[in-house]
Amino acid sequence: MMGRAGVTAAEGFVASGVACGLKASGRKDLAIVAAKQTCAAAGLFTGNSAAAAPVLLCRRHLGRGVARVVVVNSGCANCATGARGMADAEETARLAARLAGCAPEEVLPCSTGVIGTRLDMKKLSAGVEGAWGKLSVEGGADAAEAIMTTDTVPKIAVRHFEANGATFTVGGMAKGSGMIRPGLATMIAVVTTDAGVHSAVLREALQEAAAVSFNRLTIDGCESTNDSLLALASGEAGPLSGKGDDLFLDALSQVCTELAKKMAADGEGARRLVVVRVTGAPDAATAGCAARAVAESALVKCAVYGGDPNWGRIVAAAGSAVSLDLSRARVTMGGVTLLACGEPVIGVREQAARALAAGTVEIELDMGCGDGQAEFFTCDLTEDYVKINAHYHT
Repeated sequence: MMGRAGVTAAEGFVASGVACGLKASGRKDLAIVAAKQTCAAAGLFTGNSAAAAPVLLCRRHLGRGVARVVVVNSGCANCATGARGMADAEETARLAARLAGCAPEEVLPCSTGVIGTRLDMKKLSAGVEGAWGKLSVEGGADAAEAIMTTDTVPKIAVRHFEANGATFTVGGMAKGSGMIRPGLATMIAVVTTDAGVHSAVLREALQEAAAVSFNRLTIDGCESTNDSLLALASGEAGPLSGKGDDLFLDALSQVCTELAKKMAADGEGARRLVVVRVTGAPDAATAGCAARAVAESALVKCAVYGGDPNWGRIVAAAGSAVSLDLSRARVTMGGVTLLACGEPVIGVREQAARALAAGTVEIELDMGCGDGQAEFFTCDLTEDYVKINAHYHT
């Protein structure tokens, strides 16, 4: 993967990813994303009350609505590490700020990895120095690789849009394949744009984009302590006006949704991306509750893995979360209708089982009682998920 990719696709940003020894594997474990100058910034973070030190520090730094540098280390979450953990996060910000020639408050540090492990600041310091020396417009792919933990592939996305006679770009990278559920969803994600967007507008757009992407993502129903979604706007392509704001929101939402789907497809041990779509609900909130219940059902996820079109698990999951009138309900798996108006469809089991062998499986539940709809992204549940998490700390 060469050229401008992910977070460096937009004008005004450089990035890099290096190995500094935080991961025993020797793989890349430190990424930097830097703007040419201080720019508008916004962030969303985990709702977990046991939030990690870098999350607390980023929240504080983003109070000013600007940033210059993002530093992400993998291999260590720097969570539940006491006063020293906060001191290490602050030192990371100072190290990067010295290299960038900016204030420490303009640096946003993020960490991901094992909880309860302290950062090796000697290795991290050397890594920051090394990564800074390798910053380039072609470093987006390396940065996306460096933030991975149990991910098997790096995740990047880019969208371009035309507005006011200019071309604007939104690009992003994300990591996350386990300990994932809405609020925020377990992840580290960085999104950049060269559109001129005020920090307040950027934050509002980020909230709207996350609502239809990362907050529609669930792998195992578990919420991390380190979730961080950061957005930086360089303004290099010029300001937005008129319909430009709507086009920007659409591009941002597309980037976030693509990243969320890639995370679901790469869920720990996963074989398939599963898209759960609920329609015909009384309202969007009800549809969201039903879709999430189906997406987080271990029984449904196991059925998809086994190629078993067991629609009963779908209605059971949805019915446990919302009021479901079976006489109005329709269920399809892989495009094959299995339940119609409360009656099972006969003779389609083999066809549905073949459909479940696809890399992407769509589950649709039409509640038949309104216009509300929602989508959730998840994956199948395999024995490899258990193996990965049974030995995660080792």
